[in-house]
Amino acid sequence: MISTRLEGRIILVVEDDYLVGEMLADLLVSAGAIVIGPIGWLEEAMGMAEDDGCVFDTAILDINLHGSLSYPLVDLLTARQIAVIFATGYGAGSIDTSYQHHPRCTKPFTWVSLLAALDNAAI
Repeated sequence: MISTRLEGRIILVVEDDYLVGEMLADLLVSAGAIVIGPIGWLEEAMGMAEDDGCVFDTAILDINLHGSLSYPLVDLLTARQIAVIFATGYGAGSIDTSYQHHPRCTKPFTWVSLLAALDNAAI
């Protein structure tokens, strides 16, 4: 086990690269989190976010999901007071200015940078 510092956190992982999503989910579970996903499609993630029975406190999102930007999902999550972290290959300057305040981990990210982003995104 890597750590238990995420014990009790429920985290939605939205990542369109299957291997990256699985690796990320495994790391989060090793740190004590409960993980929903990974989900690779914007429409599916939107459905999860709209489902009142699907409860989570944080979402880690890729910005580009098979050609669709995840910004509508960010808007929905923010309205539900769910913390958002971007895990993306895009630099800060390519993120729409309305969303640059969310913590960001640049791919390839390290475990330390991911934990720091999770700490900064705590609700």
